[in-house]
Amino acid sequence: MSAPTVGGQPYIPDVTDLADHTPSDPTAARDGGAATPAADRSAVAVEARVSSTRRPAILPVVLALGVLGISTSGPLARLAASPPLAIAFWRLTFALGCIGVMLLVTGEWRTYRTLARRDLGWAALSGAMLALHFWSWIASLDRTSVAASVVLVNLHPLVIVVGSALVLGERAGRAQGAGLVLAMLGGAIVAFGDRAAAGGTTGALAGDLLAVVGAITVGIYYLVGRRLRAHLPLWAYVGLVYGACWLCIAVFAGATGTSLAPVATGDWPLFVAIAVGPMLLGHTGFNWALRYVPAYVVSLVILVEPVGATVLAALLPAIAEQPSAWTLVGGAVVLGGLALGVVGSRR
Repeated sequence: MSAPTVGGQPYIPDVTDLADHTPSDPTAARDGGAATPAADRSAVAVEARVSSTRRPAILPVVLALGVLGISTSGPLARLAASPPLAIAFWRLTFALGCIGVMLLVTGEWRTYRTLARRDLGWAALSGAMLALHFWSWIASLDRTSVAASVVLVNLHPLVIVVGSALVLGERAGRAQGAGLVLAMLGGAIVAFGDRAAAGGTTGALAGDLLAVVGAITVGIYYLVGRRLRAHLPLWAYVGLVYGACWLCIAVFAGATGTSLAPVATGDWPLFVAIAVGPMLLGHTGFNWALRYVPAYVVSLVILVEPVGATVLAALLPAIAEQPSAWTLVGGAVVLGGLALGVVGSRR
């Protein structure tokens, strides 16, 4: 989900661009620079400018590949034998290598010269939240099903809506409020089903709770990131925040005595695949698509991720995981609530 987390992880550029009440600004992602305060407040103006841009023929292909990319995040993380912190550390290492190249090619690294201490503080907080998100969500995959984990971690738009109301004074509309309640109900159905299937034990429920922690922390990450994304171009922003996340994970690993070395040599190609698929192909593709389609369209496309991750987990012989009826019903309710909130946010 990474990303919207998506699949528990967020996009390489940032999924905060994918909903009207998310922490970064579709105008900034689309134009590659800072947005004006008026543009940040007006989703209608953003959509008008996007709709006037000629859409390339390859757009549907990019969106389809993006969905495929983010859908692999959960199954790939499940297949890795290394601990969650090691998986997060190496996916970021490979991704940051690509981002570093883009910083040099675009020259966006020069914007770091203008950073204030306050910016570095926000970057550290944002990176810490993203690090906690990676740890909790990947850890959840060892305790609950891929389907349940990916559905629950995609509750992060609810955190953004609530956080925007409490911190930014952005009140949710009726459709968003209804979607919030519906998605919470779906999450409760998934958790109840997991507990019932486990005979009342707390193993699967603990995994569900970890996925919810992943949703909360990535939601905070998006909200904090809004302050930075408002005046940093795309690659400079993700390089700074992902770099802070990488450092936080290294510190967490040192504090807990967790080895970052891969447990098995077979984990190396999985780390590369997680960096290339969900983080580069998925999130980068979606941010490119934001140049040509409104943010709510990309948000709706991302809701396909739990479906794709569930199908992949069922088809891959190494996982062969069939979701329970509770997970399917609860997941459908969650996605319905999120879709209602996304569609309602554009009205």
